[in-house]
Amino acid sequence: MENPCLGLAEALGLSPSVKRVALRRPWRQTTPYLPLPGIGWALTATSDRLDPPWPDLLISSGRQAVALSIAIGRRSPRTVRVHIQNPGVPFDRFDLISLPRHDGKSGSNLVESIGAIHRVTPEKLADAAVEWAPLAAGLARPLVAVMIGGSNRFCRLTPDLMAGVAAQLAALVHNQGVGMLITTSRRTGAENERILRQALAGLPVFIWNGTGPNPYFGMLALADTLIVTSDSVAMVSEAASTGKPVHIIDLPGNAPKFQRFHDLLRDAGITRPFRGQLEQWEYQPLDDTGQLADRVHERLRQRIM
Repeated sequence: MENPCLGLAEALGLSPSVKRVALRRPWRQTTPYLPLPGIGWALTATSDRLDPPWPDLLISSGRQAVALSIAIGRRSPRTVRVHIQNPGVPFDRFDLISLPRHDGKSGSNLVESIGAIHRVTPEKLADAAVEWAPLAAGLARPLVAVMIGGSNRFCRLTPDLMAGVAAQLAALVHNQGVGMLITTSRRTGAENERILRQALAGLPVFIWNGTGPNPYFGMLALADTLIVTSDSVAMVSEAASTGKPVHIIDLPGNAPKFQRFHDLLRDAGITRPFRGQLEQWEYQPLDDTGQLADRVHERLRQRIM
C-alpha cells in the first residue's frame, strides 16, 4: 500500500513525509464507517502521530487511512487529499480517487488507471542499469528477466506448474542461448524454489537468493524482454511501464476483476502469454502514475487559485 503513495509523490517531484498508521479498537474493525472520536485518540501507541500543521497534499492508501484522511480534510479544507484504492465510502469525500479500470467503478473525481500506481520510472531504470550492470556481465543476449510471484488468495502456483515453467525456462537457456535473470518472492514457496533451482542447475542463470540489495530495478532495466507471473497486478504493471515485451505466465484461479486487467493488457497489445518461446513486439509503455500526477498538479493549482 505504501509503494503507490511513494510512486505518486515521486512523480510529483516531492520528498514526502511518510506516516504509517494503526487504529485502536473498535475503530480498526469498523473504519471507515464508525466516526473517529479524534485523530490522536483513535491511533495506537505504536502508530505514527498525525498533527498539524496539515499538509498541502495528503496521499493515502488502505482502509485504516480512509477515516483519518477524511478527519484531516475537515480540519484543513485547503489540503488536497488523494486516496489510492477503493476507500469504501462515497468518492466525493476526497479530492481524487485512483482506481484501476478493472475495478469497474465510476465517479467525477475518479482517475482511472490501466494498472497499478508504482515507483518505476525511466530515470530510475537508467540509474539502475548503471548500478546493476555487473549483474549482466558474462550473460548472453537477449537477456530475459523472469519475475516469479506465487500463490495468493486467488491464484495457485503448484509444484506441477512450477516444474513445467522451469523446464520451459531451462529450454530457453539451453536451446536458444539466452541470458536469464530470475527473482522469486516470499509467496513462491520453498518447494517451488527448489524445483526451479534444480531445473536450472548448471546453466548460466542468475537467481536472486533474497539476500543483499534487491536487484529488481536492475533486472527491469537490463533485460531485453520480461516474463512475469500473473498473480501480481503491480508486478505486471511495472513490467509494462518499461516498453519491453512482457510475457505472462498464467496462474490459474484469478478473480474476475484481475482477469479483466490481463484481458485489457493483452487486447491492447501490451502483454502476450508465455508459451515457452520469446516474441518481439512494441507498444506504448504504461504511464498511469504520470497521468495521475498530472491530475493532482491540476487540482493543486485549482486549490491555490
